[in-house]
Amino acid sequence: MSAAAALDTSPLDQAVRDLREHAPSWTATPLEERIALLERTLPRIAEGAAAMVADASEAKGYAETSEWAAEDWITAPWALAQTITAYLHVLRRLAAGKEPLDPKSVRSHEGRTVVDVFPTLTSDRLLLNGFTAQVWTLPGTTREQVLARAAGEYRGRPGEPAVSLVLGAGNVASITPLDILQKLYAEGEVVIAKMNPVNAYLRPHFEKVFAEYVDRGWVRFVDGGAAEGAYLTGHEDIDTIHVTGSERTHDAIVWGTDERAEQRRAADTPLNEKPFTSELGGVSPCIVTPGPWSDADFRFQAEHIVTSKLNNSGHNCIATQVLVVPREWDGTEKLLTEIRKVLRELPARPDYYPGAADRVAKVTDAHPAAEKLGIDDSCRVLVPEIEGMDDVLITDEVFASTLGVIRLPGADAPRFLAAATEFANDKLPGTLGATLLVHPKTERAHAGAVADAVAALRYGTLGVNVWSAFGFLLGYTPWGAYPGNTRGDIGSGIGFVHNAFMLEDIEKTVVRAPFAPSPRGLFTGSPSLSPRPPFYVTNRTGLTTMKRLTNYTTSPSATKLPAIFASALRG
Repeated sequence: MSAAAALDTSPLDQAVRDLREHAPSWTATPLEERIALLERTLPRIAEGAAAMVADASEAKGYAETSEWAAEDWITAPWALAQTITAYLHVLRRLAAGKEPLDPKSVRSHEGRTVVDVFPTLTSDRLLLNGFTAQVWTLPGTTREQVLARAAGEYRGRPGEPAVSLVLGAGNVASITPLDILQKLYAEGEVVIAKMNPVNAYLRPHFEKVFAEYVDRGWVRFVDGGAAEGAYLTGHEDIDTIHVTGSERTHDAIVWGTDERAEQRRAADTPLNEKPFTSELGGVSPCIVTPGPWSDADFRFQAEHIVTSKLNNSGHNCIATQVLVVPREWDGTEKLLTEIRKVLRELPARPDYYPGAADRVAKVTDAHPAAEKLGIDDSCRVLVPEIEGMDDVLITDEVFASTLGVIRLPGADAPRFLAAATEFANDKLPGTLGATLLVHPKTERAHAGAVADAVAALRYGTLGVNVWSAFGFLLGYTPWGAYPGNTRGDIGSGIGFVHNAFMLEDIEKTVVRAPFAPSPRGLFTGSPSLSPRPPFYVTNRTGLTTMKRLTNYTTSPSATKLPAIFASALRG
């Protein structure tokens, strides 16, 4: 008996039938009730946050009291609460008869229309002081078009009743619920969410958060692996699909896996023609611009780079995989020395995601001289010089705690940035996110070259002095690949999620942060009140800070702010 014949599809069919039956009632749900439903998720997130983090920590191989668990507070309950807060801000504006966007936030910038999306609330300016985000729209998009097209679901362009399949990711806990919110609130579709087997333990937590939506037939969670996923993607009552995963997953769904798959792709005759959005990862760079860095800058940015590698043990589609540095800059070796120190100092943790050991072995087999810097000598691999464009670190997403370094020519910032931009755009697969580190004095001295690089880098999220993954967390910042991919050449995917303002015509998001923490930022030219960010893997109080910040986000009160600041300042 084949696997397909052995599959019991009745629970899946029942879930889809329930959603199909209740889809019209979601479409008809008034804005005020949608807001009330969303408001009631926040206390449920607060109530279940500790248990959600405990389960995630156990699955990833450390105690819930470990400082590593700060990342689970960030990427599970806090990210979910933060995104819900973003949606509520926009929906409440609409309910009050206002435009979804403050017209003052939409402006022209060097011939482009950009939207200032963060900070939005007063609390944003307090809690993430110095952090900003802009959405850049596609060339030719006017200010008037941006304002008119935002939040079309609530301004005369609602979607038809539809059932969406969300194929959940197995790495970051909040991916699946955030995709559900996008489908429900931005696109007006009810959702069947298939949990990934790697983190299916999160299903009870999500069912609790979305309890009212489940009770009313608007959300269903199901378990299963590839067979269940394949069955649902082909189900006649599934209208749209969103997947977070790999290019291989997309291609298997759209073109099939048999001997005719490539023929179908060549002829553009897909097996599955349902509307499809996706977030599929790639090889993400961190570009280090030469400049007048101090010893403290080298240490702080080494901690930053290691965070972008070791968060979730590198099992992130946006993890820094290639560090792009200037060959002629004397700071390159200083930075690598500090990176090695940070990698050695951090406590052990496993590369827990399935297949990680094999992917790391592929890198170390190709680089016998690779440096193993983890305490247990099994992970945290540093390849201090990538020499060829056919290197596995350039061609393949490793999805583990392995970092490669490529040295490019450029004795000054303009020449280096030109070379780094060309390399990132033309040599690295994927366009999901990139990080650019540049000292404020360098940016002032070479403003044109830095602006050219920011404009030219073809990534859906560009982080300037902040790991681009930060754009995943804010809710106001659309998350997805740079536009231009097709189903025949999918790259990092098609479409944007986490889009609380429900913007159209998106090209990319540019997130910025202070180059140095407070108070040292005063001397680097990036003054702010922000200390070392709590998401840094070196933050000594990140766990406490994120618990308190989650508590604040789910139930804001000014009385909670002093405790957050007290913890953050000790980090």
